[in-house]
Amino acid sequence: MIDAHAHLDACEPSPDELIARARAAGLEAIVSVGMGIDSCRETVALAERHDDVFAVLGVHPHQASSADAGRLDELEQLLGSPRAVAIGETGLDYYRELAPRSAQRDLFSAELELAAQLGKPVVVHSREADADTRALLDSFAGTVVLHCFSSPGLLDWALERDCYVSFAGNVTYPNAEELRDAARRIPPERLLVESDCPYLAPQPKRGRPNEPAFIVHTLATLADVRGEPAAKLAQRTAANTRTAFLLP
Repeated sequence: MIDAHAHLDACEPSPDELIARARAAGLEAIVSVGMGIDSCRETVALAERHDDVFAVLGVHPHQASSADAGRLDELEQLLGSPRAVAIGETGLDYYRELAPRSAQRDLFSAELELAAQLGKPVVVHSREADADTRALLDSFAGTVVLHCFSSPGLLDWALERDCYVSFAGNVTYPNAEELRDAARRIPPERLLVESDCPYLAPQPKRGRPNEPAFIVHTLATLADVRGEPAAKLAQRTAANTRTAFLLP
């Protein structure tokens, strides 16, 4: 198993403790995602200490009107680390709208340009912004990972574009049948699983801070809805994550 999207620097207890618990649960690797420049710096340092942790670095759409949106030169420097495998999470969030939509679009465009320049995949956050997400990604030719998939309106486009589609703990929630329907339709070679910790703990752990070890529960739900053995799905999603991010 590989956790395709975690925020280890935002978790408690310490990342080192969570990594140890993830290893004990059978995880091969964790893709840890920075949100903002200081978070990205911590994430790179963490990945440099642990051979089974890889870094995804970006400025989150919630921060599109913050000072970090103007620090993409620093982001580019951090992306020079051999432990940095993608840009993100970037994208659009029209649900919370913690930054103006125009600022979000400008930041997303700038991070897509940086990803194209560096030849990196992008990890995309999209919430209630389907049309603008599609429009901006249409100009990006590289690998796209749709993180914490929760936009069924994007599904047909994502399938046509060969995006990787990653599911988090919310796919296990009783009212998430629409997400489970989407999970059934993802081609085997394009499916990923993530914790998005410390957020969105799966149903058996709901109400607790999430952690990478808990992806076993998300995998179990995905295996059930797809009618596949969990062990086989764990191997396949791990292989998909390695392919998406070019992990060793």
